[in-house]
Amino acid sequence: MKSSKTLIGLTIGVAATMALVMPADAAKRGKYKEVTVADGGTVTGKVSFEGALPADAVEQILITKNPEVCGKGERSVTWVDVKDGALRGAFVFISKIKAGKKWAKPEMGEYLVNQKGCAFKPWAQVVRPGPIVIRNSDAGVLHNINARELIGVEKGRVVKKTLFNFGQPDPGDIKDKIKPRRSSYIGINCEAHNFMFGFIMAPTHPYAVVVGENGSFSIDNIPPGKYTLKAWHPRYGVKKSKITVAAKGKVETNFAYSDAK
Repeated sequence: MKSSKTLIGLTIGVAATMALVMPADAAKRGKYKEVTVADGGTVTGKVSFEGALPADAVEQILITKNPEVCGKGERSVTWVDVKDGALRGAFVFISKIKAGKKWAKPEMGEYLVNQKGCAFKPWAQVVRPGPIVIRNSDAGVLHNINARELIGVEKGRVVKKTLFNFGQPDPGDIKDKIKPRRSSYIGINCEAHNFMFGFIMAPTHPYAVVVGENGSFSIDNIPPGKYTLKAWHPRYGVKKSKITVAAKGKVETNFAYSDAK
């Protein structure tokens, strides 16, 4: 059974309220146009955490299945990952940009969620909506991945809509699609192991990144103009900042989170 803390601070609505909740990033997920950006600018910055960590920043969940692969005792699930003031596991992105640079090819040639050592690797990633490979690297372990579109993140009233949910009993790959309709925010979990979680962003455009180990980020080749830059942490939600990007210019914007109510 899942711990109540796995809701990570989000209030989950019932499916009947779905029609009342507006999309997280835009009223309509319009098409993005890839163009040549000759005079693009760059925004850089850092996502930090201020003050004391919450008592449940790290949750200990008892391992009850597949100890030969998953380990024995308890698994530490880090919901708020802070090191030297940097808040890791956060996303930064430009909101509602309609045209700009081309999507880069995935580092591994394809977007991939790897289930290895009874953990999702990576914990957080940005993917282009479309095909994604789900890999089971744990021999003899049944994983059951559940990917859910998180609708209403920015309003604090989240409804989860399943994108796909399937069991994977054997090592190997299964290809499916990440095709959210109303929100770019996605949570993943394993229905067979209640300590396996991860997060994905699937925006309509490539101007989104996961912060580095030191909380820093950089988004380049941005067409000159005025934008809303946003940061998303799965526990603490979305923060935003207005930015103006000049031709070949550089902008620095930082985001700070805390556990203060």
